Parts: sequence; structure tokens; C-alpha cells
Amino acid sequence: MKKLNAKKLGLAFGSTAAILYLGCVLLMIIVGQEGMVAFFNVLLHGFDTSVIIRMDIPWWEGLIGIVLTFILGWLTGALVAAIYNAGPSKDLE
Repeated sequence: MKKLNAKKLGLAFGSTAAILYLGCVLLMIIVGQEGMVAFFNVLLHGFDTSVIIRMDIPWWEGLIGIVLTFILGWLTGALVAAIYNAGPSKDLE
């Protein structure tokens, strides 16, 4: 069984999470508050998100958000690799 590179998998997870975060920012710009509420109400199986969606996010808060999202994604990827690598080294038959 091959070992996973924790740094590379962390980078892949972190980058993916950051791209999804940027996609959410772009969606906010394009569809506005009503579109965001409709999108997340459908995505979250009908939860009413109208009271929690905030559109007036300062640029510095968005920057901190993308950095933290990347860090959490990186940690998730590295943890997945570490757990995978800690498993049995031979395939069980």
C-alpha cells in the first residue's frame, strides 16, 4: 500500500476549500441576498437561512475567512493522510 504525502494532500484539500470559498463570494456578488437565501435554503434541505445570511462583509473579514478556510482544509487533508498512513501496511485479503 502506498503512503499518502500529508503535505500534498493538505494542499489539495486546502486549495479546494479556498476555491469553494471564492465561489461562494462570487455567488454572493452575482445573485445578491435573495439568491443566496434561495440557494442555501435548497442546499440545506429547507432551513430558513434568511436571518443568518449577511451581505455586508468587509474585505478584511473575507480575507481572514479564506485564509482560515484554507488552513482548516489543509489540516483536514493532512489528517486524512495521517490516518490513512497509520492503517495496515498490507492489503487485507
